Amino acid sequence: MLLSLDSFVLVFLTVDSLCTVMLMGTLLYGVKYTLPEYFCTFLVAGGVSSFALLKTSSKTIKKLANPNAPLGYGLCFLNLAFDGYTNSTQDLIKSRYPKTNPWDIMLGMNLWGTIYNTVIMFVAPLLFSNWPYANGFEAVSFCRENPEVAWDILMFCLCGAVGQNFIFLTISRFGSLTNTTITTTRKFMSIVISSVISGNPLSMEQWGSVVMVFSGLSLQIYLKWKRKKGRDHKE
Repeated sequence: MLLSLDSFVLVFLTVDSLCTVMLMGTLLYGVKYTLPEYFCTFLVAGGVSSFALLKTSSKTIKKLANPNAPLGYGLCFLNLAFDGYTNSTQDLIKSRYPKTNPWDIMLGMNLWGTIYNTVIMFVAPLLFSNWPYANGFEAVSFCRENPEVAWDILMFCLCGAVGQNFIFLTISRFGSLTNTTITTTRKFMSIVISSVISGNPLSMEQWGSVVMVFSGLSLQIYLKWKRKKGRDHKE
C-alpha cells in the first residue's frame, strides 16, 4: 500500500501529538506519567509510525525532499508544540478549577478562535492591501452570490459543534492524553479501512504495526480498569 503525502503528514502529526502532550505536561506542569503509560504510548506511536513508513511511496519521499521541506517541518513542529501546550493547559485548568465543565473550556476556545479569525479575515485585509491570507470579505461575497451554500455551512457548523462536545467531554473526564489517543486511533483506522476497501492489501509488517497499536490500546484500557478496580476496592 502506498500512502499519500497527506496521509503521511497526518500520521506524523497525530503520532507526535501523543508525545508532545506528555512532554509538555511533564516540562510545564510537572505531570508524572507511569512507566506503563509511557510504554502504551510507545506502542501506539511506534505502531502508527512504522505503518506509515513501511510502504511510503517514492512520490511522497520526493515531495518531502522539496526545498520547502524545512519550512514545512518547522510549521509541523510548531503546531505540535502549541497542541501539546493547549492540551496540557486544559488538564491544568480542570485540576486547578474542578468546577470547570467541558462547555466552559469549549466556550473559551471558540471565543478566542472567533476573535483571532475575525482579525485575520476582516481587520488585516483592511490594513494591508496585499494581504495574502484568508479574506473574509471575499467569503461573504461568495455566499451572497451562492446563497445555496448556506445550508452546507449550517450543517458543517452543527456537526462541528456536536463533535466538539464529545472532544471536550473526553478531555474533561479522562484527560487530554486519552483524547489524543482516541483521535490518533480514529485517523489510523480510517487509513487502514480505506486501504482494505480500496483493494490495497497490507503487508505482514504493516499488520504487525496494526497489532502493535491495538496492543498498546488494550494494555492502556486494562491498566485503567485495574486502577479503577483498586480504587473501588479501597472504598
